[in-house]
Amino acid sequence: MHCSFLIPGDLDTHTGGYTYDRHIIEELRASGWQVDVHALGDGYPAPDAEALARAARVVEALPDGALVVVDGLAFGVLDELAHRHAQRLRWVALVHHPLSLETGLDADRQRALFESERSALAAVRGVIVTSPFTARGLDAFGVPPSRIATVVPGTEPAPPAPGSGGEALSLLCVATLTPRKGHAVLVEALAGLREQAWTLHCVGSATMDAACATTLGEAIDQHGLRDRVVLHGDKAEGELEKFYAAADAFVLPSFHEGYGMALAEALARGLPIISTQAGAIPDTVPRAAGELVPPGDVVALRTALRRLMEDAAWRTQLRAGAMAARQALPTWTQSGARFASALIDAAQRMHTT
Repeated sequence: MHCSFLIPGDLDTHTGGYTYDRHIIEELRASGWQVDVHALGDGYPAPDAEALARAARVVEALPDGALVVVDGLAFGVLDELAHRHAQRLRWVALVHHPLSLETGLDADRQRALFESERSALAAVRGVIVTSPFTARGLDAFGVPPSRIATVVPGTEPAPPAPGSGGEALSLLCVATLTPRKGHAVLVEALAGLREQAWTLHCVGSATMDAACATTLGEAIDQHGLRDRVVLHGDKAEGELEKFYAAADAFVLPSFHEGYGMALAEALARGLPIISTQAGAIPDTVPRAAGELVPPGDVVALRTALRRLMEDAAWRTQLRAGAMAARQALPTWTQSGARFASALIDAAQRMHTT
């Protein structure tokens, strides 16, 4: 019951992937595991020479036979290092979603990431994914189902959101400002609903992709929505509760999600959801709890938002669906136990490449 976690960047970063890593590490330790955390440096999945050298030093210092979990943000581009140590280390890849599915990649970069991740995954004893959708998608990477374990994120029980209590509908979007999250599509959709009473609160880092954040700010100004779209910036996990509590509905127009932890948090509070059919979102959000539209479709998103604003009975119906769905969400303790079982299985599996 000893493993090492190799983490790209800063473990305290406020994104779904890092939040997952933090909770799983905490739960493993709480159940008696010794977990050593090693930082691999910054810049992943496009590390510079310094970060690659640091990763090599970290891996070379690991003892023979070590059980090593590597976050997929880094592991997918460390294929050469993975194969060099495949015989002496027991690799486990933690894949939130494949790197090549990030929005905005050109064809060459997408192809390079796919090939490097496919190569890296060939060196592992096991792969842990955060949704059945991602598990199914790894077939394209040549990973046999027998090596894949699905451990969805936990969601702690939360009280139902009381809502804003105002005449204007309070919409909440919790997501880092990156192209994949679809904020630009959301602003474009809302720009056609000026006659409706609403406010959008966006919570998420504006520094991880500064160019995206700048472009979004310009779009908000161009549409004259500065007084109706509030960018709150990055918030710690504990600070999010007040935003969920004050929301009347949750919106996430992503182009891809490996699970969608913010969606599960919205379900836990009984919030109606407007999102997309991308990635694992249909697995996370039941049809009774939300309306899912094609990703990138401004007209479909605007139509769904208009109905949400105008049809109080429909909002009530979606809220009831979310309240029912919250009962099936696993806790972090349950997810931690499943993760531990997956690690034990991977540790006992023979290396076959």
